[in-house]
Amino acid sequence: MKIIGICDTTFARFDMGEAAINELKMHMGDLKIIRRTVPGIKDLPVACKKLIEEEDCEMVMALGMPGPEVKDKTCAHEASTGLISAQLMTNTHILEVFVHEDEESDPKELKKLAENRAREHAQNLIKMLFKPDKLRREAGMGMREGKPDVGPL
Repeated sequence: MKIIGICDTTFARFDMGEAAINELKMHMGDLKIIRRTVPGIKDLPVACKKLIEEEDCEMVMALGMPGPEVKDKTCAHEASTGLISAQLMTNTHILEVFVHEDEESDPKELKKLAENRAREHAQNLIKMLFKPDKLRREAGMGMREGKPDVGPL
């Protein structure tokens, strides 16, 4: 049985962790899912690293929703850099699933985007762990998580 980590934040305005877990359970019954919630986006890297090193997670999803302000974008960049470092330190994939609040102005559309992106990245996780050939066939197809695909050139 594979162990998957889900790490999300209280700062997010939508429960992306629950959407990801729901999607994983719909497609794969033989997963153990360990969820951790942290206050903010900059807390994700260490929480993800701990899921890998202390809970033996084979892959982790880091879900967050940075706000629209310049300081929020800076925090998101710093968190992203930390997640990359954690991946390199542990030799384990951490799928960064961020939805920036200013990606959509309508709250209903923002909620839809957050749910779709979390679910589609959960599907990517399944492909990475269990169906790498399917993921390889999708290379260069202009796929987007949470928004319509743009297609290949």
